[in-house]
Amino acid sequence: MVTGVLPLALEDATKTIQVFLLTGKEYVCLMTLHGDVPENRVRAVLEEFTGEIYQKPPVRAAVKREVRTRRVYTVNDVEVDGRQVLFRVGCQAGTYIRKLVYDMGEVLEVGAHMRELRRVRAGAFTEESIFSLYHILRLAEAGPGEKEELARRIIRPMEEAFVHIPRIVIRDSAVNAICHGADLAVPGIVRLTEAIRTRASVALFSLKGELVALARALMTTEQVLKEERGLAAKTVRVVMPVDTYPRMWKAGQAKVAAKPAALASG
Repeated sequence: MVTGVLPLALEDATKTIQVFLLTGKEYVCLMTLHGDVPENRVRAVLEEFTGEIYQKPPVRAAVKREVRTRRVYTVNDVEVDGRQVLFRVGCQAGTYIRKLVYDMGEVLEVGAHMRELRRVRAGAFTEESIFSLYHILRLAEAGPGEKEELARRIIRPMEEAFVHIPRIVIRDSAVNAICHGADLAVPGIVRLTEAIRTRASVALFSLKGELVALARALMTTEQVLKEERGLAAKTVRVVMPVDTYPRMWKAGQAKVAAKPAALASG
């Protein structure tokens, strides 16, 4: 009984699927308690599970079963009807809700299991913008005119997945060097988002808003704005095909020119 938002990537966008490991998710969960508990006690325990928690993935999981920390941002919209508890939870990616429910049951000392779960948000995508397999079937059976219109509605640009990811906008002169695997130097930056931390994952965008590559920050936002030179980010995964932009560097030259200009919004 699990439904909701499941982003799927096609062709070159599969290179960006790891972005969903970095963005938060939101669920609506129906929990069944195995015993009677006063409503105020239920609400108090749910509140206790906000913040950083320790969690060991369940037996049936796609990851190694070891204790790890995850952050639960919110638990709200709680409704209690006897042993049935409905609530909305916003959490860090990689949080197992059925294990969260099990742990809540242990704290309540009656036990509990997850009866139903709906993912209402995954990163930038919400259930207001999703399509079902019936829409895909309709797309497959559509005529030429209708097929293009449906495809444009269902298949979204991969850049839409990066709304909540720190970004660095780079100069045109830097794009092709990045596409060939070069790391990003400070002079190639036009603007960047606030509060970027070293070792944080960042997305490199062109001035036209095209995703160029995924990278790991080597400097904070403040350092980039202060420094004249040096490497600001290490390229991790190139997304844009090489030579989409013209080559604008000399043989053996790894860095690009110009100084960062401003902070981007967001």
